[in-house]
Amino acid sequence: MSSQLTIGKLAGATGTKVETIRYYEQIGLLPAPARSASNYRTYDAAHLRRLSFIRRARDLGFSIDQVRELMGLADRRDRSCMAVDVIANQHRDAITRKIADLTALASELDSLIDSCSRNTVADCRILEALAPAPLNAVG
Repeated sequence: MSSQLTIGKLAGATGTKVETIRYYEQIGLLPAPARSASNYRTYDAAHLRRLSFIRRARDLGFSIDQVRELMGLADRRDRSCMAVDVIANQHRDAITRKIADLTALASELDSLIDSCSRNTVADCRILEALAPAPLNAVG
């Protein structure tokens, strides 16, 4: 791979959309690249590594702020990794809470679906649960 990459090649190498790369530059996650004589962005291996890091962290569901924090910690390699552990544990805990919420939601929907008599819409328990007052009574 060439030492200089266009934005398109960087996007292809990382599986990131060009618009997303520009956004990461705009918010300071990715440093501004050098410009060629014809004013095209030119990226180097450091950009590729950094964008790969950002992409992987985002794929794992870390927020932009968490990615920013993690990158700041990664840039100071002599520090304890306890701060990284704290961020990762907080993120995992949030995921665990979301899973519990989604599981409860699925259970509630299962109950509604099981209560459906599959007759007419007028007798539909699902619609009744969504709008306890008859929809045609609103007015």
